[in-house]
Parts: sequence; structure tokens; C-alpha cells
Amino acid sequence: MSAPIRVTDRWLERDGRPWFPVTGEIHYGRVPRERWSEVLGHARAGGLDSVASYVFWQAHEPAPGDFRWDGNLDLRAFVELAGAHGLEVVVRIGPWSHAEARYGGFPDWLVQRDLALRTDDPGYLALVRRLYGEIAAQLRGLLHADGGPVVGVQVENELYDDPGHLATLRRVAEEAGIYVPVWTATGWGGARLPENLLDVYSGYADGFWAESDDGWPDWAAQHFRYSTVRDDLGVGADVRAALADDGTVEGTGDAGTAPARPATPFATCELGGGMHVAYHRRPLVTPRDVAALALATIGSGSVWQGYYVYAGGTQRTGPHWTEQESQATGYPNDVPTLSYDFGAPVGEHGQIRAHHHLLRRQHLWLAADGAALATMPATVGGGSADPDELRWAVRSDGRRGYVFATTYQPAHSPLPAQRDVQLTVELDDGPVTVPSRPVDLPAGVSVVWPVRYPLTEALVLRSATAALLTRLEEGGPDGTPLVVLTATDGVPVELVLEGEVPVAGPVAAGTLDGGTVVTLTTAPGPGTTVDLPGVRLLVLDEASADQVYRFELGGRPRLLLSDVPLSVSPDARHLVAQTERPDVRIACWRPAQGWVSRTGAAPRAGRHRLAVDPAPHAPAPPAPRRGGPAHRLAAPTDFSGAARVRLDVPADLLDAPPGDRVLLRVAWSGDVGRAVVGDPLADGTVIGDHFWHGRDWDVDLTPWRDEVARDGLTLELLPWRRATGVRVDPAVRDVPDGARIRSVDVVHVARVGLAVPPPSDDEQETR
Repeated sequence: MSAPIRVTDRWLERDGRPWFPVTGEIHYGRVPRERWSEVLGHARAGGLDSVASYVFWQAHEPAPGDFRWDGNLDLRAFVELAGAHGLEVVVRIGPWSHAEARYGGFPDWLVQRDLALRTDDPGYLALVRRLYGEIAAQLRGLLHADGGPVVGVQVENELYDDPGHLATLRRVAEEAGIYVPVWTATGWGGARLPENLLDVYSGYADGFWAESDDGWPDWAAQHFRYSTVRDDLGVGADVRAALADDGTVEGTGDAGTAPARPATPFATCELGGGMHVAYHRRPLVTPRDVAALALATIGSGSVWQGYYVYAGGTQRTGPHWTEQESQATGYPNDVPTLSYDFGAPVGEHGQIRAHHHLLRRQHLWLAADGAALATMPATVGGGSADPDELRWAVRSDGRRGYVFATTYQPAHSPLPAQRDVQLTVELDDGPVTVPSRPVDLPAGVSVVWPVRYPLTEALVLRSATAALLTRLEEGGPDGTPLVVLTATDGVPVELVLEGEVPVAGPVAAGTLDGGTVVTLTTAPGPGTTVDLPGVRLLVLDEASADQVYRFELGGRPRLLLSDVPLSVSPDARHLVAQTERPDVRIACWRPAQGWVSRTGAAPRAGRHRLAVDPAPHAPAPPAPRRGGPAHRLAAPTDFSGAARVRLDVPADLLDAPPGDRVLLRVAWSGDVGRAVVGDPLADGTVIGDHFWHGRDWDVDLTPWRDEVARDGLTLELLPWRRATGVRVDPAVRDVPDGARIRSVDVVHVARVGLAVPPPSDDEQETR
């Protein structure tokens, strides 16, 4: 029997203990089944303890009564595999999903019926009951009560005005046999929810759904400030307005006054793991944007970090070619026909991006101290829109806590440095001032400083100007704990300990107010350790902290350093390195020895440059046009006048052993690109598309290598025309009209299995 889970008015609990979940969205139906395990392995390696996924009705019931659960639609197999990776699952059962899917995930045959969709219309509910029954059959034996990984269910999505219908959906799901401890519904946009659903929230650094002539939206800016306001009125507002006008999809239930909701914990399900692009507006959200927003949300009181999306995917194809949101189906936006990369931590084709590492630092901290943090309410000290005001917050339970401060906003709206920063935290037994002397915070940083953190039962870290990363209870000498801290670049490290404490290591020590003040005499890094009574501190620089992984291997926790992405096989017996370089080097922490290096080889990994015309000419690009309910710029569908770049890819570059991947990486500028196998003017097959927005364009050649070798590959490129009015980020918009190619590379991404390092003598002695 699984440990009981319940939702209190302030946090979630597991087995009577506070629990701080970290969840990432991965759409099993948009990822090839043979790559599920790889993607779930990276999610676990990134510090997630759970994943969420939509169940797209249109994919599972393409014709009335004809349900499909095969291939990469096998929900049961996906949930079982997530459980094998140590991940729990939140199933978003709809019926309406949105998710940039055709009709929000509704099948065409449903939309064509004369039903009041997303309401308690009896005809509609009969079809929902059938769908939920099929989902329940897939999840039988996998629910939390049965010892399975499914701990939560979300009903509907972005339904604002019909709490009665949302309550009905939960009842129908339970009648079908779906019983879970956590039931949720999206709360943003001023949604009215019934009391038996937990409201969950969102936060994005930008949004493709804004207008092309809008600057950076205020609703995005608010997420880089500390605030007790959970709601975001911008997310989905354009679709809400469009579908309400259409009248066929938006709920139109009871518009009376909703009952007052009880206090609920601040939970999120859609913190932007990146951002999708539409034709008219193409945000360029950076890894640091994602990490800063996530950390600001924790500082604002979040007790559940949920990312949308954590791993990108590819839009499904069906009888209408692709099943993406488009103006042709009544939506305001045209999005790419295939790519749903989203700029996510794990990309559409398994690319591991910098925010996978930046977020892992936060997740390791939450794994180490999230149970305590969840009980700490947030107090916002400085959170205004004034760029000159220090933005800070405190989370504390009265005994100890964390100080948050930030000078970070995206590069197109930066904040200045803050001089002479010093904050005083009022605790039950008196104030703590951190740091003991004011410090300057550089521009573009976010810090979390622990206050009265218990290093051991007898030793307390009164304050520190370094963040808690993780701890190993037997990672120090003689089986003592190892506590790992991360310094912030440009901020000197100060550690203040309660009482007079002997200190050894590259430090200078003094006394202050009955405590011991420790400063480093060497730069933070993998070799910077400080020995205290009963505990060792390891103080890393930020670049090294980005390389830290913590895995359960060989029956014990392991701390690893790696400059290539790592994951663990589901049986926890093997490390797996993913690399575009031929050499792999990792280091494993040994309590008595420090870091011990290991190497591996991936001789086929690397990049191979192809020769191309850097300025291909498009003889007759189509005229701009507008469409949809918001009259926004529409994606071109006529590629007859595009520039065509024929690529000759040597057959040996396409060869890859199982598990490896061959990507085509195009660094370019333009408007819209398509990769076509075969003759693009005849029966060619589009295998990838891209709305240019500043990031490189990756196309996975692995599933198409035989066809590419036989029929060739052509890039169809439409030129950039500034006068069209498409919005791209200011950082990249200063490009000439036309199509420009900087480089085209064939990238071999290798997956290398590494043996689990055996325990050293000192580890064996302390087990």
C-alpha cells in the first residue's frame, strides 16, 4: 500500500510529512515510443519526481467508438515506464486540453455534433463517460491506492465559468473507477472552481498568444517579481475570447456567484519550461529566463513546481495532416505544423538544454529541504515593478527560513545591480541579519540564502551568501554529512555559524555576535571544502553546480560531476551519458578522496559541416495574409516560390547504432523553413518545420535515414521580410531581409553506457 497523500490548506502531505512535488509535462502521444525511456530518464535526472501528460481525445478516439491505445498512444505503458524510472504521474484527462492541439484535443466528429460541449449537456456527458471509462481501463492497477504511480488527475483545462461542470467531471471519472488523492483544475484567468478541485496556476516568461505589435507583456513581467498573487489573466485569454465568440467549444455554464473557496496551497502546473512560437509572434525565452521565473515562484510561496512543457515533442498527424492549433480551426494563432519543441529543457528530439541543468540545481535543493520549505509561508518585502527597488522575499516557519533576492529580468528589460544589500529576518527567537556586512548583487542574478539551516543536530548555519544545493548524509569523512553549497558569481561567500566553531580549510574565520564568521580565501569550485565539527561543506561555483547530478546507484546516493548530460537506466544499474563530443568525463564524489574521475568514449559523436549556399534566393515568396478570429498574421502554406537548398548527406553520416541520434542542425535566419525528403514539388514528405525565431533548427534524421540516403533532403526556406510585421525578439530581429544560412551540420548524438562506480573502501566501511 502506498503512503497516503493529502492536500492541506497550505501544502501537500505524503505519509503525514510535507511534500514538495516537482512535475514536468511530457506528452507521450507527441514523443516516439522508442524514446520514452530516454526522455523519462532525463526528467528523473533533472530532479523531477513526477510527470504530467494530456490524454488527447482526438488521438485516442479518431472515429466514434474506435479507441486506440497502441504505439505511442499506449497510456498504460507510458505510466508503467514512468513508474519504473521512479516518477509518479498526473494524468490530464480533459476532455478539452488545448495544448496547441486541433480543436483543443477534441475529435473533429465531436465538434461537428450538435452538442453543448464543455457543459453538462447529457449527450456530451455520455461521450465523456465513455472516454473516461476507456482511460480508467488503461489505468487499472496503476492508481496510487493500488500501489501505482498515478497520484493526480486534472479535469478539463482553462474552463473559467462553470464550476458545476468541473465537479461533474470529477464525479464521472470516479464513477468510471479513477480514484486518486489529488484532483486539480486550472485556476488562472479568474476561474471559478468547485471546492473538490485544487486550483493550479501558471507563469510564463512571454507568450506567443500576445499581439505581434505588443512589447513584453505585463502579465509576463509579474512572474519575475515576488508576489502573493497567483493568478495570471494573460494565459489563454486570446483563445478564451475567440472560442467564446465561436460558441462551439467554450463552456457556457452557470454564471452565478461561485461559493467562497477555502484556502488552498499555491500549486503550479504550467511554469513555462520555455515557450512555443506562433507565426505572428515568436518569443525567444532563454534558459536563464526559465530558471529565474521558477525561482521567483518558489520565493512567492509555491509548494508545487509544475513545468509546461519539460520535454518537447512533435505534433501528431492524422486525416487532416497535422493536428495543431491553427486559424483554419477557429483559433487566433497559426503554430508550426510539426514542431512542438517549446524551447523546453529537453527538446523535441531529446536535446538537453542549459535550463535542464539550471533547474536541476533548484530541484536538488527541493529534494534536500523541500519538506521544510513547504511549511514556510512567503513574506514579500520588495516586489514592485520599480526597477530600482530591491526585489526580495522571505520564506520562514519562525525557526528558520530562506531569503530570496533577485536582480533578474529578461535581457530585453534588464534590471540594474543592487548596491549594499543586507536584509534582516525576524524569527521567533530574534532577528538574523544576512549578510553580516552589506554586499553588492550584480545585475542579472537570483539568490536564495539559508537562515538558521541545521547542518547537524549540534551545529547551525546562521546565514550564508551561498545557496543550498544538496546534502549526502554519509558524504563526509567518517560517515559524516556532506552539505553542498553554490556560490553566486560576483557575490563573496560568507558563512556565519552559531557559536564558536573550529574551522579547517581555505578560509578566514572571525567572531560576531556569539557566532563564527567564515569567508573563503580561495575561489569556490569542486575542490573547495570546509571542515566543521561533524560535517563537511563543499562550496561550488555556478558552472560546477550546473554539472552536479545526484543518483541512487548501487543501493546508495551518489554525487557526480559531468560536463555531458547523464541519466540512469530504469534498473539503476547503469549510467547513460548523452554527448555530441567523442570524449566523456565524469567524476564521482568519494568521502575520503573527493572527486574521482572516470572516462568514456563516443568515437562517432560530433558535428560534420555540409557545404551550402549561404544566401539562397526565394524567387516568389507568398504575399502576407491575415486570418482567424483575431485577424492575426497567418502562416504561409504556399512554398512553390521558396528558396530550395538541396543537401547531400553522405550515407555514412546517417548511420547510427540503436540509441544514438543523427540530427540536422541549421543555423539560419528567415521566415519559415521546411525539411522535405524527396522531391518537394512532387511527392516529397515534410519531416520538420520551423518558424525562425533565433534558435537553431534541429531536424531528426534518424527515423528517415534510409529515405534521406535514397531520395535526398531539401530545405525549403521562405525569406525574412521585416515589413511583414512578424515579431521576433529584439536580440535577433536586426537581420537583413531574405534567407541567410550560417551553417548546416550533421550532428551525431551518442548515448554511452557507463558502469556504476563501485563503492570505495571508505564507503564500504560506513555503510
